[in-house]
Amino acid sequence: MTTLVCTSASDAATPATQTRSYPSFSSYMRARQPVLLRTARSLTANPSDAEDLLQTALTKTYVAWDRIEDHRALDGYVRRALLNTRTSQWRKRKVDEFACDELPEQEGLPAADPAEQQALRDAMWRAVMKLPARQRAMVVLRYYEDLSEVQTAEVLGVSVGTVKSAVSRALGKMREDPELPPAA
Repeated sequence: MTTLVCTSASDAATPATQTRSYPSFSSYMRARQPVLLRTARSLTANPSDAEDLLQTALTKTYVAWDRIEDHRALDGYVRRALLNTRTSQWRKRKVDEFACDELPEQEGLPAADPAEQQALRDAMWRAVMKLPARQRAMVVLRYYEDLSEVQTAEVLGVSVGTVKSAVSRALGKMREDPELPPAA
């Protein structure tokens, strides 16, 4: 039995490992990539996955470039490669959901009663309305409009310290309001 030994690197290179350059493929890809990317995005939910899907389909097209007889139908070929690649990915995906007879118990606290939540919102709003106008404005801007202390001070034309002290006094008054339940 004889064992063949390669004597040079050029002898070891096979046609499959040699790279070929197709200028027509490069020009096709540059011209049609935006359109084909939109097609890939319609097949996936994630834009990054769509880019990967398109790259895979274009790689398959590049490998088969010599075998494609009608270059006028390249869009159809690439779209079919996109669809086949996406279908293969879908078939290989890990299934995390299983059908069962009973629904699993939800973890965490039980959902609050919507009527109780609305009653609490109403009581909170009534407590805010009892505040003096300046404190009410600061509380509304800070907690209902979600502005920072600096933004609240800019809107009202006062210093940040004034906002801090007025909001602190307002929250103290609201804690003493008999209609509001004590904080847990």
